[in-house]
Amino acid sequence: MTDTNAPLMPTYPQHTVTFVRGAGAELWDDKGNRYLDFLAGIAVTSLGHANPEIADAISAQARTLLHVSNFFGTAVGPEVASTLDRLIGGGGRVFFANSGAEANECALKLARKWGGRGRHVVVSAYGSFHGRTLATLHATGQPAKHETFQPLPEGFRHVAWCDLEALEAAIDPSVAAVLLEPVQGEGGVLPATAEYFRGVRELCDERGLLFMVDEVQTGLGRTGKWFGHQHFGVRPDVITLAKALGNGVPIGACWATEEAARAFEPGDHATTYGGQPLAASAARAVLAIMERDDVPARAARAGARLSDGLAALPGVTSVRGLGLLLGAELEEGRDARIVANDCLEAGLVLNAVTPTALRLEPSLLLTDDEIDEGLAILRKVLEQ
Repeated sequence: MTDTNAPLMPTYPQHTVTFVRGAGAELWDDKGNRYLDFLAGIAVTSLGHANPEIADAISAQARTLLHVSNFFGTAVGPEVASTLDRLIGGGGRVFFANSGAEANECALKLARKWGGRGRHVVVSAYGSFHGRTLATLHATGQPAKHETFQPLPEGFRHVAWCDLEALEAAIDPSVAAVLLEPVQGEGGVLPATAEYFRGVRELCDERGLLFMVDEVQTGLGRTGKWFGHQHFGVRPDVITLAKALGNGVPIGACWATEEAARAFEPGDHATTYGGQPLAASAARAVLAIMERDDVPARAARAGARLSDGLAALPGVTSVRGLGLLLGAELEEGRDARIVANDCLEAGLVLNAVTPTALRLEPSLLLTDDEIDEGLAILRKVLEQ
């Protein structure tokens, strides 16, 4: 249990478990108990805890060069940018940040600069999650989270999820961009549809808007493709990334087409640490492993096995999601928060993404034996 005397701000509930070590899909707490991790730090440690290849890359870079600021060039960041651009499809530019919220802040500022004065509104969906900074909080379509921090920055509008008519009705001459997730992760693991995303793309083209896709949770193999939007056959103008990119080392990225990226000029946006060599070396190692091991294909196969296993469990009424980003809806009368807590006590890490649904997003290198072990623990908890 967390030391309640530690001088930490009370922004999180009191922790019941303190983890001290990890390896692959396994975790150990300060009492020596072993856990199977089906949350991966909320889709962050997609290549497992303490991945030795990534650890070696970080160690080597720490002995070479940690930081010089973005006043000067470094060797690793441009290499990572080139790899990301290639995986997305080419023809773009990358800005490195330190988190998903910062990547989305970059996207929001780019939309305002691109749209020009008076054309600055960004439309997003109810149920979305885009970050905790003031701007990304307002972009997040969860009004209950807004109230404590009003007044929030202006220029944000929310519409119903997967409702193209509602989106079209919200667009007026003040709108510069639309910001959506391929799968609403924090909203309950709710995938978009190809029809919806294609309709949004057409609408943005017709109205001259940027189509911005938040791939912070869905990007880099998680859904069974390199990026979630690729399931829907569209090409966004702006894509934001983080989480899996550093496998635990803080790094985010905002990619934009060449045309959209040209809106920025030197001095328009910056960050002290973004793309610094230590984080970029972790990202370079992550991307190399992901390509070598074809993690999108692995996630698709493992996701199908896990999804089928979840659907067969007592008390699970439906399973939704893509790849290894899954939500298991529980039958009426079951509290997902209690189930998640009981799973933790039984040695399985997952979370209650809504009061009625569990979220599972384990390492993309998860084995069949680990899937079966996790399902057995969850079955036992649900049967009790």
